[in-house]
Amino acid sequence: MTDDSTLQVVELFVALIAAASLVALVVRRIALPYSVALVVLGLAVAAFGPAVRIAITPQLVLVVLVPGLVFEAAYRLDVDELRRTSLGVVVLAVPGVIISAAVVALLLSLTGLPLGPAFVVGAITSATDPVAVVATFRTLHAPRRLATLVEAESLFNDGTAVVVFAIAVAALSTPISPLDAAISFIATVVVSLAIGIVLGVLATRLIAVADDHLVELSLSVVLAYGTYLVADRLHESGIIATVVAGIVLGTYGRRIGLAGRTFDALDATWEFAAFVLTALVFLLIGLSITIGELAADGPAIALGVLGILGARAIVVYGLLGGAAHVLRRAQRGPVVRSAWLHVLFWAGLRGAIAVALALSLPSDLPDRAHLQGIVFGMTLFTLLVQGTTMDLVLRRSGLQGEVPANTSS
Repeated sequence: MTDDSTLQVVELFVALIAAASLVALVVRRIALPYSVALVVLGLAVAAFGPAVRIAITPQLVLVVLVPGLVFEAAYRLDVDELRRTSLGVVVLAVPGVIISAAVVALLLSLTGLPLGPAFVVGAITSATDPVAVVATFRTLHAPRRLATLVEAESLFNDGTAVVVFAIAVAALSTPISPLDAAISFIATVVVSLAIGIVLGVLATRLIAVADDHLVELSLSVVLAYGTYLVADRLHESGIIATVVAGIVLGTYGRRIGLAGRTFDALDATWEFAAFVLTALVFLLIGLSITIGELAADGPAIALGVLGILGARAIVVYGLLGGAAHVLRRAQRGPVVRSAWLHVLFWAGLRGAIAVALALSLPSDLPDRAHLQGIVFGMTLFTLLVQGTTMDLVLRRSGLQGEVPANTSS
């Protein structure tokens, strides 16, 4: 890399962070989710600003952006509430991902897109993102357990969706049977869970004896990115391993008595890291695609949106609502309250992980730009439509003001 190119990268990074900071100041005064405002800014710059085309490598997206995002969310997850909603999380994160990918693929195939690439798009857009929704939850004081369910679904959706995505991309070049795909999925999940647990416990133990907040913070960064790299090197899921490592640090660390100042430092550092990484991802949406390109992919985007909404209805009202009804009839307690189902349906936003996976598609993949355009369009719809109307759905469901929602994001 030349001196000029290095300087350009630094200038671009500073400009993006400055823009994100200004947007954060502005959205405090208007009823617009932060992530939505970043998307709008990115699109505006692409449409009216100087011609900026940024080449983003798959390694940059998956190794720099994604691990930090999922680690921060996992570390701050309320595990006590997660235990109470675990069955709901499993339903949403495993069959929910597969059903969403399949329904989207079937509808996109109606446009003439081959089923293989269509399923890749379905896998990418099966990962949900809670950023805009949880901000609304905090403002309206939605139930804590509901907020945890949405966040946990997103985290585990990210992990399972990435595994399904990897299998789908590999199957484009080497056909794989459903049985082999299922075995590969289960094996990847189990091994990745083990990697996350082992490295999470080891790092937490080291942090406990460090007694230096700078060393503690450094170890947490090593844990977040090192876990991803180790799992990836072993051809397992870096996302799942990193999520588990974050959960281990947040829960096991409290169990063994990490100092309060350690958690204060970790909270502040990783909250800032998530702010920067999320800002970069959402701004890059607008800088990577133009309105004209979205319009060209309009029919496929419309069918894709119909697919994710239809699949979401099947999973939330059919699987999750059905499971809650059966458990109530058996007097074993509901998985979720009935009033939550409408909120969960509309809370299925797509965001940073979906965009990152789209940007990470192999550069030699046929119709790569077309597939990315479909994903970006679907993501934009969920952010601009569902993200901006989430408060209305919460109010209409009568859930605001019950118990303060989880403050993690």
